[in-house]
Amino acid sequence: MDITALVLLLGCAAVIYFSCEAFVNGVEWLGHRLHLGQTATGTVLAAFGTALPESVVTLVAVAFGHSPAQKEIGIGAALGGPLALSTVAYAVVGIAVLLTARRLGRQPEVEVNARRLRRDQLWFLMIFALKIALGVVVFSFKPWLGILFLAAYALYTWKELSHEEAGFDEGDLEPLKIRPRDPAPALGWAMAQTTAALLVIFAASRVFVKQLEVVGSALGLDPQLAALLFSPIATELPEVMNAVIWVRQGKERLALANISGAMMIQATVPTAFGLFFTPWILSTPSILAAMVTAVAVIFLQWLFRSPRVNSLKLAQVGWLYAVFAAVLMAWQMGSSHG
Repeated sequence: MDITALVLLLGCAAVIYFSCEAFVNGVEWLGHRLHLGQTATGTVLAAFGTALPESVVTLVAVAFGHSPAQKEIGIGAALGGPLALSTVAYAVVGIAVLLTARRLGRQPEVEVNARRLRRDQLWFLMIFALKIALGVVVFSFKPWLGILFLAAYALYTWKELSHEEAGFDEGDLEPLKIRPRDPAPALGWAMAQTTAALLVIFAASRVFVKQLEVVGSALGLDPQLAALLFSPIATELPEVMNAVIWVRQGKERLALANISGAMMIQATVPTAFGLFFTPWILSTPSILAAMVTAVAVIFLQWLFRSPRVNSLKLAQVGWLYAVFAAVLMAWQMGSSHG
């Protein structure tokens, strides 16, 4: 194995984590200065910030890719993101709460805004079902439907921002990292820290993905298989890191809102780009990823029926990603021998 690639991989993961600490700190102050509720801060500001780089990557792949393979990467990213978020990201929150509860002597439960999370997941499921249905049919005006997906996200954002909810108290916020002695930093400072952290996260994530491909090749994995298995986790790493940081701070609602908001972005914006610039015909692995995502969301709907969710049960959703990986590898082996 390439030791340099492994060191870079671990180094980038560390850079992303510490940059995410600066990002969540900045975005909380940003939400406070914009008078947003905590959930809106997580579902809109934090989610849009961390999902923006991934959406740009999808746009570049489908709009400027010079080969069908590059466009397939863009389509795969549009489906891999929701899969990683609905399984791995929620499982990480469950595990983080469980570990934090043991350390602090608290109950291993997650406090959730059950009604709001279930509503978000239902929105996601309806949009996701349409997204998959469009991927198995062919008709001439399909590209125009991309506008509907952008409109759906705009409507979701408007509803989140217009929802009245308790915001941040300055006493609950840690000092802004670039202004540690300022008890009430201005909006400009919060924006500067958030933007700078986001740029570092974007750069480190790109290096992380490249090194992951190198490590996958060194392990003897087929490049396409490695991309399908690992790239979604790599591209959703900022959301996962944000969730861990917020759970560690006792802000589980922000962690869950960030994941929920990121899922809505992944269901709409990259899909719109795919519809605009590709035929949007899904391959067998993509349909498999969609099926596992739908099962995960249905499980989460059942789990979020109560405002108190057992963290061990939440962690179980991560097994669905393991099932996806096992079935995908079996399918790949069958295709190669066929």
